[in-house]
Amino acid sequence: MISLEGKTAIITGAARGQGAATATLFAASGARVFLTDVLTEEGEGIAAGIGKAAAFRRLDVASQQNWADLVSEVEQIAGKIDILVNNAALADSTPFLELSPNRVDQMITVNLKGCILGMQAVLPGMIDRGSGSVINISSINGLRGTGGTAAYDATKWGVRGLSKSVALEFADRGIRVNSVHPGAIDTPMLNPGGGDMSGLAKSFRVPMGRVGQPTEVAYASLFLASDAASYISGAELAVDGAWSAGVVLGRIADHR
Repeated sequence: MISLEGKTAIITGAARGQGAATATLFAASGARVFLTDVLTEEGEGIAAGIGKAAAFRRLDVASQQNWADLVSEVEQIAGKIDILVNNAALADSTPFLELSPNRVDQMITVNLKGCILGMQAVLPGMIDRGSGSVINISSINGLRGTGGTAAYDATKWGVRGLSKSVALEFADRGIRVNSVHPGAIDTPMLNPGGGDMSGLAKSFRVPMGRVGQPTEVAYASLFLASDAASYISGAELAVDGAWSAGVVLGRIADHR
């Protein structure tokens, strides 16, 4: 089992879905975890369920002051921050010609600016210690385009490029920055009603024939956060059932 023993992590968007699964897995792997979200009641419930290794703090990822206050508090409590998982995001499927400037600003502010502010807040401490791991959660939509989700795609491509740039800038300071690209995952973002998603996987033509689970994304972040990934930075890890690998033309012989 990969260990995060002795490490402290901040995870944004951790009140549900992938963020909650990541916080739970990190704590089970030995980390002290600070869950953050704007969904206070849900976030506190997840933290309470995890136990004494976890704590919840309300955080607006678009607020530089919120980030400064959070990082100061966490460093006072835990002494350091080893891991940042920028998971908080908004989804959007507004038709391109109907996108309002306000909606575009909102998407960029949460999905992209939130990652920038988070890294700016934690990197000074990581640089002082000469180590740290940042995992920015992008999307399969940051690896290829999807019709009808232009604003979301733009931000997720931005997260992908941002991760590579920051990885290069701080590679010689012991800081690793990577991006994770989930595909169709059974979370409230994609499945707010909590219904059966087998039909969606078929309509999306996911090669594995099913949607993914939040824990499967969490394990990718766990690896990148750990010392097992000590020589990996600037990488992009797709967790998408081979969806981003390409397209399947016609039928594939059933050889299972």
